[in-house]
Amino acid sequence: MELRDEGIDLWLLHSDAEDDDGLVDSYRRMLTDDERAREVRFHFSQHRREYVLTRALVRSTLSRYAEVAPESWRFVSNAYGRPELEGPAPWRGELSFNIAHTDGLIVCGVTRSGALGVDAESLTRDRGLLDIADRFFSPAEVNELRQHGEPTRVSRFFHYWTLKEAYIKAVGKGLSIPLDQFSFRLDDHRGIAISFTPEIDDSPERWLFWLLQPSDRHVVALCAAARGGAPQTVVVRRVVPTVVEERVECRRLRWSAQ
Repeated sequence: MELRDEGIDLWLLHSDAEDDDGLVDSYRRMLTDDERAREVRFHFSQHRREYVLTRALVRSTLSRYAEVAPESWRFVSNAYGRPELEGPAPWRGELSFNIAHTDGLIVCGVTRSGALGVDAESLTRDRGLLDIADRFFSPAEVNELRQHGEPTRVSRFFHYWTLKEAYIKAVGKGLSIPLDQFSFRLDDHRGIAISFTPEIDDSPERWLFWLLQPSDRHVVALCAAARGGAPQTVVVRRVVPTVVEERVECRRLRWSAQ
């Protein structure tokens, strides 16, 4: 599959709709011995199924962009736990990918445009959100949250949360970056802007962001490295690995100015 330099492909697997045991068994054959060993360590069968679906989505998706069989991909984690392609190969450094999963949805993003971070969350949780915000968000974000009543506050919380997760995943340093040392501003015109405290050596111009809503109960955030002012596009597809693939329209809630 061709992936333009300015393109980001987002693949969505609705995991709660996949109950075909035979199909999951076929996905399991894509996994390495280490991955199969990790699968059995999950206590609940639902979590084992979601793990297999996640690994199958990543492997089959990457094979759309390179002449590599899904079962042949090998991965390592960086010092902060971010999965990356292993070893010297033509596609290492050429393809960037990131994965996220939440209740009922698994997401894989792919680009040739540099760093990429993806996060997904279910909007069904609505308890204790302000306590989490007080602990992890910037003062400006907390103040903005408190101005809203339900249910706007719930959706706005997850907008902040997924954007923050997408950013730290794109940077590749995970939660070693304090979440209250960078702040998002969500303006009245569907825009997204980021700012940093002096402790973080970064620039807002380096990054682009998108907030998408692929279903009534899910939100997805993307963070991608900016390409010196060159516009970037996001294409969304729904997929069941080896079975179904279709391009879909996805509600776009917010995006960075390009």
